[in-house]
Amino acid sequence: MQSCIDACAKCSQACYECFNACLNEPDLNARKNCVSMLVECAMMCQMSVATMSMNGHFSSEHCQICAKICDKCAEECAMFKDDHCKKCADICRMCAEECRKMANIHSMV
Repeated sequence: MQSCIDACAKCSQACYECFNACLNEPDLNARKNCVSMLVECAMMCQMSVATMSMNGHFSSEHCQICAKICDKCAEECAMFKDDHCKKCADICRMCAEECRKMANIHSMV
């Protein structure tokens, strides 16, 4: 579970950093969906860290939805070509993969 916790913490940080960088981009209006998704993803990842850390009853289900949100955030970030969005998209994809692994392993127990 620790690798998923670490991935979620890293993803949350990357999303907040990308959010902050996007606010300073000249095409902010075109990034509305991306900016909104970044905040949702960061908050979901933070909650995933908390849920897994306390070995919550719904950790598996929580990680399944977290993976979906991370995938969507990666998709939104990938629409923009600046470095912070590319980096964030890569981290979101990695986090989604870790969340899927954790959800599958945890649901088998």
